[in-house]
Amino acid sequence: MAVQTVASSTSGSTVDLGPAAALSCRECGHRVPLGPVFACDKCFGPLEIAYDFSAYDTEELRKKIEAGPANIWRYAPLLPVPADVADKPNLNPGWTKLVKADNLAGELGVTGGLYVKDDSGNPTHSFKDRVVAQALEAARAFGFTTLSCSSTGNLAGAVGAAAARAGFRSCVFIPHDLEQGKVVMAAIYGGDLVGIEGNYDDVNRFCSELIGDPAGEGWGFVNVNLRPYYAEGSKTLAYEVCEQLGWRLPDQIVVPIASGSQLTKVDKGLQELIKLGLVEDKPYKIFGAQAEGCSPVSTAFKAGHDVVRPQKPNTIAKSLAIGNPADGPYVLDIARRTGGAVEDVTDEQVVDAIKLLARTEGIFAETAGGVTVGVTRKLIESGALDPTKTTVVLNTGDGLKTLDAVAGTGLTATIRPTLDSFREAGLV
Repeated sequence: MAVQTVASSTSGSTVDLGPAAALSCRECGHRVPLGPVFACDKCFGPLEIAYDFSAYDTEELRKKIEAGPANIWRYAPLLPVPADVADKPNLNPGWTKLVKADNLAGELGVTGGLYVKDDSGNPTHSFKDRVVAQALEAARAFGFTTLSCSSTGNLAGAVGAAAARAGFRSCVFIPHDLEQGKVVMAAIYGGDLVGIEGNYDDVNRFCSELIGDPAGEGWGFVNVNLRPYYAEGSKTLAYEVCEQLGWRLPDQIVVPIASGSQLTKVDKGLQELIKLGLVEDKPYKIFGAQAEGCSPVSTAFKAGHDVVRPQKPNTIAKSLAIGNPADGPYVLDIARRTGGAVEDVTDEQVVDAIKLLARTEGIFAETAGGVTVGVTRKLIESGALDPTKTTVVLNTGDGLKTLDAVAGTGLTATIRPTLDSFREAGLV
């Protein structure tokens, strides 16, 4: 396959982005050359990567993937990165565990096979390492010198770590009231961490303004001007799940919703595997999960609306607290097209689900994982999710990042160092 090269808008050099052919508008289909742009100049719709996979032979591609490294770069032939990406300094995220969750399945009444894709095993303990790794390669290609983002916490840490590893400067922006664990994890890598008074939507608006200001020249905002490349990292979740299932599509998959980008790219990844012949084509359902305190997509889905009305977030699931999700309408389309649904749970149900997953499978999820497990349980109880089908639930982060949510959890008993005291505590 020919290498696609384009002129960099910042350095004038050419860049190698592998099989990426162009940027294509998701609304009108207009194509533009690869570059650090994210909105269509014809209709202002979102741009995404379009590929040329026409030269690939299915079996040769499968063998190449299986012989690749145990990280997302095993899928380099399907991503907007150069062929030698694994040789460059990066965090090499991905290839996280797909846990067969039989104990959780027993609790929930699932008989068709329940799996947890546990992305807490990434370098900074969330799936954000995947998307940042993609954005970092685009930042290198386009000659940026500073890596930045607007973040609800996990992304800030992932950007800080990736920038440190790659020798970039980082400056990231977060709401001023994030969980302390996420603040520390974002700051520890030595970059600049800036708190913005307001919620994530206020942070995102500020970053969009900074891009257009001379002060932002040379800055690669992973989820703004590098968003088309960044978003492709989420496809690797779909790739891994299918490969780990023996190159099979799951029947059902439950995905947390913040901006909605992860869910849309999981669907894109599944569709690409089908088109490439790497998995057998069959129906699958995609379900979205939100917290009740920030559930604009769930609200729209239940009301039968195509428009997602913004909400002011008020939930412990701060990593999902995006009141105006950019990909919300596309999430609605995918849920309806696949026969899935979008559901939400209360903060109390989030905490119960975190404890349930920990108690049954030894996986300590952050609040986003609690949302996804809680919604899975609710979908089963309502009959929307079929317990006889193979189901995959995404856990996107580590519970050590959101300890405040389960702060009431602690000692079973305090005893004297004697057997009598132990017996008196009723533990035998």
